[in-house]
Amino acid sequence: MPLELFAGIYVRDFEAAQAWYVSVLGSVPTFLASDTEAVWELGEHRYLYIQENAHHAGHAVQTILVDDLDACVDRITERGIEPVKRETYPDGMRKALYRDPDGNEIGYGGAA
Repeated sequence: MPLELFAGIYVRDFEAAQAWYVSVLGSVPTFLASDTEAVWELGEHRYLYIQENAHHAGHAVQTILVDDLDACVDRITERGIEPVKRETYPDGMRKALYRDPDGNEIGYGGAA
């Protein structure tokens, strides 16, 4: 059985958050699990979902590793969202951080 990832992010306002995640992830959800839950397939057996739950919103930290970080960041910028922070680690790994309206962190990382 292949390893699967189903990572979730709680948000306060599902409709507003869904629009933001469409911009950051670059596509509409793969499917809607309910009226307040949207799911994106990032790769085979790898999913990211948002779910409305105001009580727990704002505490998620996710990092998505990509082959070409600069191209990924450029595409997100073209969709109107800028990283809030960029980091470079001693081993050369780089990361661009984004924060959704609730404060959840979505990072895109890649090698130098």
